[in-house]
Amino acid sequence: MSRIEKGIHKKKKKKKSFGFKIFIGFLCVLLAFAVIGGGYFIGLLNKMDSVKLNQDNLGIIEDEFKDYNNASKIKNIALFGVDATDGEAGRSDSIMVATLDPVHNKLKLTSIMRDSYVNIDGYGDDKINHAYAYGGPELAIKTINENFGLNIQEFVSVNFSSLPIIINILGGVDIEITNEELEYINSYINDINKKDGTNSPHITSAGVQHLDGTQALAYSRIRYTSGGDYKRTERQRTVLAALFNKITSTSIASYNSLLNEVLPYVQTNLNAGDILSLGTKVLSIGNNLEQDRFPRDGYSEGAMINGTYYLTFDRETAKQQMRDYIFNDIK
Repeated sequence: MSRIEKGIHKKKKKKKSFGFKIFIGFLCVLLAFAVIGGGYFIGLLNKMDSVKLNQDNLGIIEDEFKDYNNASKIKNIALFGVDATDGEAGRSDSIMVATLDPVHNKLKLTSIMRDSYVNIDGYGDDKINHAYAYGGPELAIKTINENFGLNIQEFVSVNFSSLPIIINILGGVDIEITNEELEYINSYINDINKKDGTNSPHITSAGVQHLDGTQALAYSRIRYTSGGDYKRTERQRTVLAALFNKITSTSIASYNSLLNEVLPYVQTNLNAGDILSLGTKVLSIGNNLEQDRFPRDGYSEGAMINGTYYLTFDRETAKQQMRDYIFNDIK
């Protein structure tokens, strides 16, 4: 057994933690295409687990947005990939913000590093991915809003690994595999095959490869290459972009099967009408998808605090950078 396989098997308790996190960011875009199908898809969307949030407890400070003229026109939605066992809230080991920006005619997908050292109301300084476990989506959204200065009111969270199902329904995705990634990806494929009872083949060469669901999930899990967790989140966004491109070229007939598979895993405070409305906006923007992550490279560093690893950063700088990016389209 390779070193990587041993490392993976030591983490069996976390088999869900990497699960569906790549697809969640794409979910809002995917569901938006239900607008094409009209009322028929409303019934499908009702399969989602609906959750109500206290809008007064989301950490939004209206006065902070007076200098951002576009804030009211731009929609931000929190996206969580949750590592949860039955009856537990679980940590959000993937955190993204999906932005519908009609002002600059863009869709933006922003990753927030899960080890980011932030303040969580009532719990003090901790990793941002713990907020979901402490207080569910409401506290998780509040933590993002308070630490990064955003105005998020809606969320979508997904638990368990359904990424392979989605990608297989779509017929696979094309991803470029580097020589460094090739060294690790097959160990992850072996582990997923063993857990899920699949038999996806190994990747045998670097370059652009057509990946099935298991192979794409394995690619997204790689974290031992140079770049560590930063590079891993980049791989997540790479798969999201590939999924987005595949959806835009997929026949409407495929959506029924796709939504039937996905929606039972979804928890959100968006209703079917909200999603159809968002869908209209997404379709008007088109496939202009842009990606970023925070805290940015060069503005953060890893640190051991009381024996635990955290990603530390200047919170005011990160807040300003993220708001400039999301509301003013400044990189």
